[in-house]
Amino acid sequence: MVLGRRLRHLREQAGASFDEAARAIDVTPLTVRRMEKAEVGLRIPYVRELLHTYGVSAQETDDFLALARKANQPGWWYKYRDVLPDWFSAYVSLESEATVIRVYEPHYVPGLLQTHDYTTALMRVGFPSESEDEIERRVDLRMRRQELLTKPESPALWAILEETVLRRPVGGRGVMQAQVERLIEALDLPRVRLQIMRYATGAHPGAFGPFHYFRFGFTELPDVVYTESLAGAVYVDQPDDVVSYLEVLDRMTVQAEPVSRTRAILDELRKEL
Repeated sequence: MVLGRRLRHLREQAGASFDEAARAIDVTPLTVRRMEKAEVGLRIPYVRELLHTYGVSAQETDDFLALARKANQPGWWYKYRDVLPDWFSAYVSLESEATVIRVYEPHYVPGLLQTHDYTTALMRVGFPSESEDEIERRVDLRMRRQELLTKPESPALWAILEETVLRRPVGGRGVMQAQVERLIEALDLPRVRLQIMRYATGAHPGAFGPFHYFRFGFTELPDVVYTESLAGAVYVDQPDDVVSYLEVLDRMTVQAEPVSRTRAILDELRKEL
């Protein structure tokens, strides 16, 4: 996505139209558009010729091509492609590159904070016709994603959970006890913040459904909001739309219990289980 935007910037800087760029590599203008929007891979011969057409220096071309080759390499999640829908692979990619992840979750504990048993219970409900091996593959993928939080360059994770999330039984009492303990442990991670939205809060602006907000360390990459449905997902990156979600998150952080109260709330709930 970053390289696609850089290609667009270089084309515009050179004063080249889509038609002119397309003629340089003998493709349709639509192909150039799709390259700039990261809807297709960056074929090295195409990129090299485009950079030459745009008057890019030899050194800058070499640097760009090195990044393009790296971008074309499959992510670590590629080996899970048998259980990873195309519409969710983009999410894993964004999650892996984000510097800030903000989450509103009214139904379940966010995937990055789930225990193995909690995830397994959810997968068995969500994919009742799959074999145990397939379920375990899905669980392994989620557990692998969680390594992100323990890396030195881990993103800041700020999640708002409805009280319902903590009281909805998933997998039985023991599973829920372990899950609450996992959330308490997560509070000790330096870049994790959790807030609880109490029942008594009543209506709030985010009650329409769960969503995830991503911010990145690249100026070329806009903030992205992810929402999903039963059969797919929507990735929102138009600035006005993203700002609307961000404003909702900011308002909810005020309505939810403060971060300083989260540990006490989780301790109380653990005693009730």
